[in-house]
Amino acid sequence: MLRILAVGGAGAAAWKLGLFDRLRTRLVTRSRTLMGTGIHLTVVGDDFEAAEAAADATLDRMAALEAALSRYRPDSDVSRLNLSGHVETASDALLDVLRLAGRISELGDGAFDVTVQPVLDVYRGASRSDAASIEQAVELVDHRGVRIAGKNVSLARPGMAITLDGIGKGYVVDRGVDVLRERGFHDVFVEAGGDLVASGEKSAGVPWRIGIRNPRSGTVLQARFDARDRAVATSGDYMQPFTADYAQHHILDPRSGFSSPELASSTVLAPDAATADALATLTMVLGPRRGRELLEELPGCSGYFVSKDLQVTRTTGFEVS
Repeated sequence: MLRILAVGGAGAAAWKLGLFDRLRTRLVTRSRTLMGTGIHLTVVGDDFEAAEAAADATLDRMAALEAALSRYRPDSDVSRLNLSGHVETASDALLDVLRLAGRISELGDGAFDVTVQPVLDVYRGASRSDAASIEQAVELVDHRGVRIAGKNVSLARPGMAITLDGIGKGYVVDRGVDVLRERGFHDVFVEAGGDLVASGEKSAGVPWRIGIRNPRSGTVLQARFDARDRAVATSGDYMQPFTADYAQHHILDPRSGFSSPELASSTVLAPDAATADALATLTMVLGPRRGRELLEELPGCSGYFVSKDLQVTRTTGFEVS
C-alpha cells in the first residue's frame, strides 16, 4: 500500500496530464524479496541510466546485509549465533544493530528485547503454547545477556536466541538509502515490509504521500500524511497473529511472554528507519499512553497509535489528512 501511494499515484497523475513519457525517464523502480519480505525502491533523477545503476547497487547492498542479519538464512550471523551461542568476527551490520537494540531496550525498560526469540519459538512450535512453556522461555529473555567484545558476540546462557525482526528491516532500509545518497540521489523512497525512508520529494514541490493501513481492513486506509526526509515504520497485531482475535501475535512483551492488550497498530516517524522500526515495536508493547509519553521525549520522533477498538492516539506533531 505504501508503494502504491508513493509511486502509482505519481504515475496516474502524469498519465492524466499527458506527461507519462517524461516521468518514465525520471523514475526508476525496483522490487526484490529479501529477509522474508518485499523490498521496494523508487529513485527520482534526471539521469535514467545512473538511477538504474544506483537502484541495482542498492538492492545488491541490501542483499549483502541479508547474509548477516536474516534468520531465514542458515549461514547468517544471526543463525550462527543462535545455533552455537557465539560468533567470532561478527559483521559490522550485526554489531551496529545489536548496539542500537541495546539502547532501545534500556529506553523501554526491557519492553523491547531481541532475545525474545525462545518465546516466539514456543508460539510457532508444533507443541501447544501453554503458560508453563511460555514462562520457561521467558527466563531465557534478557538483552543484557548479549555480550559484545570487540567483534565477537556471544549469548550468556545456553538456549538464548535473538531475532532482529523488530529492527533489522529498518537498518537494511537505512543502508540502502545510504547507497543512493552516495551516488547523488536524494529524492528516493525505500521500503521493506512496511518500514521505509521517504527522502527528498516525489517531484518538484510534491512530498511523498504515505498511507497508514486500517488494522482491521487491509483495503482501507486509516490515515494519510506527507513525508519529506523521514523514516516511517508500522507494527501491527494483524501482521502475524497467533490467535483469530489478534489477542496474541508476533509482538510480545518480552517481560511476560504475552502480547499487550491495548494496541492494534503503531506507526512511528523517526530520523532513521532502524530507530522507527524498533520504536514501533516497543510502543506496541507499551501501549498508547506510555508510548506517546516516550516519543514526546525523543527528538525527531512522533507516533500514531490505533487501539483494538480503532481509537486513535497521536503525539504532538503527527499531522494526518
